[in-house]
Amino acid sequence: MTREKTISLGSVSPLDLFGVNDRNMKAIAKHFPKLRIVARGEEVKVIGDDVSVLEFSARFKEMLEHVEEYGSLAQTEVDRILSDGAIVPVGTGKDDVLVFGPGGLLIKAKTANQRKIVTAVNTNDMVFIIGPAGSGKTYTAVALAVRAWKRKEVKRIILTRPAVEAGESIGFLPGDMKEKLDPYLQPLYDALMDMIPPIKLKEMLETGVIQIAPLGFMRGRTLDHAFVILDEAQNSTDPQMRMFLTRMGNSAKFIITGDVTQVDLPKRTASGLRKAWDALQHVKGIAFIELDGKDIIRHPLVKRIVEVYGKDEV
Repeated sequence: MTREKTISLGSVSPLDLFGVNDRNMKAIAKHFPKLRIVARGEEVKVIGDDVSVLEFSARFKEMLEHVEEYGSLAQTEVDRILSDGAIVPVGTGKDDVLVFGPGGLLIKAKTANQRKIVTAVNTNDMVFIIGPAGSGKTYTAVALAVRAWKRKEVKRIILTRPAVEAGESIGFLPGDMKEKLDPYLQPLYDALMDMIPPIKLKEMLETGVIQIAPLGFMRGRTLDHAFVILDEAQNSTDPQMRMFLTRMGNSAKFIITGDVTQVDLPKRTASGLRKAWDALQHVKGIAFIELDGKDIIRHPLVKRIVEVYGKDEV
């Protein structure tokens, strides 16, 4: 569907924005070859398909904000903004795009239940999600966190997992503590790398805008203005879950994800996720989403494997 949108430059000078001989505008046009972009005076009109127009609008807005703050827009900044991941609002396109990743990768809710997650996060500050392996729990949650940060709804993204041994002993792994724990957190890094350019991701990790840490490191903290994800929550104990949930500060969003069929806790140790799921069902402001085999988007064999093992739920 073709969309036409006009964007006002406001108080921004066209020369400061477009650059000498319109070099910045030429770079923008090259990046969006399918769009028709017309600059007239203090307005820019863009015509093209819905998703491309929305992506253009998000990137162009960032350029305008940069000029407003710094008074100029260097070619290096144009390149950075164009290569960075832009966002579009959920529900504005049929594909439910959440984030544009590096290289134009579209990160979106792909199933009906994943779209329920998006709706739940839009209307609740805390969301519990359970589902089998490969159903997009972590990936969708991370995409929503990145979207919230890009919209300036939060100041930081905090991702955490219980450092629980799944058949292997952490004590016998080589390296210092960080090197021992990083393998437990790698799925979170993997998701982020799909959504944020490598240089930008490194910067965000180094400056603490994105923090990835084991669950035990959350004790004593108050997490304000943050989008916080507890992944693999089925491996948290009841005391750990209580500790984590009470870290919630002002202007925060919490997502708790897990697969109750893959609990790696010692025998006779209750899963904190299971207890919280049952105990908090009627608490206002908390949503609960359950994914199933229909949401599995990995290799088709994964769905079949989950179906077989699901008959003997842990």
